[in-house]
Amino acid sequence: MTTKKRPDRRTQRTRLRLGGALVELVEEKRFDDITVQNVIERADVGRATFYTHFRDKEDLFEQQWEQFSERLAQQIDWDKAGKDSFVPVAFFFQHLQEVQPFYQGLVRSQKIDAIFKSGIEYLTNHIASALNQRLKPGARPVDVPIPILSNYLASQFFALLKWWLDAGMPYPPESMDKIFHRLINPTIKSALRITDTKSA
Repeated sequence: MTTKKRPDRRTQRTRLRLGGALVELVEEKRFDDITVQNVIERADVGRATFYTHFRDKEDLFEQQWEQFSERLAQQIDWDKAGKDSFVPVAFFFQHLQEVQPFYQGLVRSQKIDAIFKSGIEYLTNHIASALNQRLKPGARPVDVPIPILSNYLASQFFALLKWWLDAGMPYPPESMDKIFHRLINPTIKSALRITDTKSA
């Protein structure tokens, strides 16, 4: 068993190094000016190793972005949906606040629109998968089809995130978490037919 885990950890470390190298390079120059050679030199890995994991720099970036969306979807606490803070807004806004130079590098590279569009698509798919697993056959039907509800939730998350970043992050992540859920929870509560369990 131990022999099977070691390659997994090595692979994970390699992918993290390559991803970290790309992030550093985006902070320094436009994405279009970055080459695979730049990435492997910064990560200190071989060219063959890079192509074992990724087709090109675009594939590296897209896989990292999808993993971000997947982690976000996995941390949604559906038991709190419609009632409390159930999307980890504060956590992810704080993370992007810490990598603001990377975001500005993407702005310079004119990649923001495409990135947020794909982010909405990835998050929509992950949310839909989670909801389909929770709402088993025979469960009470929802008032809004899951594909529509999933897209709505993902779109609202990324729309608020983009506004916040472009506006210079005028409110702390914790406040944005409260604002997001104040806006989103009435819709989620209605769509999923969530009833209050606490007495007034």
